[in-house]
Amino acid sequence: IMKFSSFYLWLRQKPRIAFFMCLPLILMVVCLIIYPFIYSIFLSMLNKAETKFVGIGNYLFLFKRETFWLVVQQSIFFALVAVFFKALIGLIAAHSINAIPSKGQRKWRGMLLIPWVIPPALSTLGWWWLFEPTYSAINWFLVKISLPAIPWLSETFWARFSIILVNIWVGAPFFLIMYLAALKSIPADLYEAASIDGANYKQKLYYITLPMMKNIISITILFSIIVTFANFDIVRVLTRGGPIDTTHLFATYAFRVGIESGDIPLGAAVSLFMFPILGTLAFIILRSVRKRALEV
Repeated sequence: IMKFSSFYLWLRQKPRIAFFMCLPLILMVVCLIIYPFIYSIFLSMLNKAETKFVGIGNYLFLFKRETFWLVVQQSIFFALVAVFFKALIGLIAAHSINAIPSKGQRKWRGMLLIPWVIPPALSTLGWWWLFEPTYSAINWFLVKISLPAIPWLSETFWARFSIILVNIWVGAPFFLIMYLAALKSIPADLYEAASIDGANYKQKLYYITLPMMKNIISITILFSIIVTFANFDIVRVLTRGGPIDTTHLFATYAFRVGIESGDIPLGAAVSLFMFPILGTLAFIILRSVRKRALEV
């Protein structure tokens, strides 16, 4: 009885209660994230048959392939352009909705969130029907107004444009809802004081809105870059990496090499190449966010 009571008292301490309440989540993270990540590192150091340890041989092989460096360039370009326009559109839309009276904001928020709520593979399939040469509603309209049809998915420029456009359409509502929440948290007294001092709209935006939203903007951009880098659905449905591997991203190229070509260790090496890039970016952004938080 004494042992049980002492164990009960030990168990009732707040740090241990907190630990046991978090234990299911910790186990889930270990099983679904940490273990697969460590195993993928080990897997990337095996040969194609997974019978021999080759160290960094797969990485050295990738560095010698032009297609891999093309994928790196495309992924960086795709992420930077898509995230820039998503952030810009989200900021403009958030300011526009925030300027509407409260009663009228609900329907606009609901309508603009639809592209983000729909599963990306399903919405991308709808875009594929718009771009596909045989059924393209866009090209049908262009021909009707005596303009030439556009090879949306068969030429490199237009294929990249189509992928970025769909990604912006899917991801911009996320920026909208995050920025709108940030705008709601800014005290109205700051704007009233600025109006009394004679500040115009641009001055309020530059000296009040953007500084107050810096941390939200930074974290949202970081999260979006990570998701955009690892994008799979849009490229897979629209172009499958074509034409001639000119629209592959890390995720789709890893799938092509690892699953379709049967070289799983090489595919793991491709997917892990994102980690140092995104890790460095996350460190820089989160460090700047922490510095701003400490300054406040």
